[in-house]
Amino acid sequence: MSDIQIRLGKNVARLRKERGESQEDFAHHAGIHRTYISDIERGARNPTIEVVAKIAKALGVKPGALLD
Repeated sequence: MSDIQIRLGKNVARLRKERGESQEDFAHHAGIHRTYISDIERGARNPTIEVVAKIAKALGVKPGALLD
């Protein structure tokens, strides 16, 4: 796991929780499988930029905000 994967995962989880969405609801909203969202939030996946863009759009943020 790289530092950026962990940072991305923590930001996705934080923003998802701020929206009050479960992983399952968020995954459905984003069009991504729930286990993939779980893996991203744990830093176990290295998603493509297309997946990062889908997640950012579903969260209502710019993709770069997920990496800060």
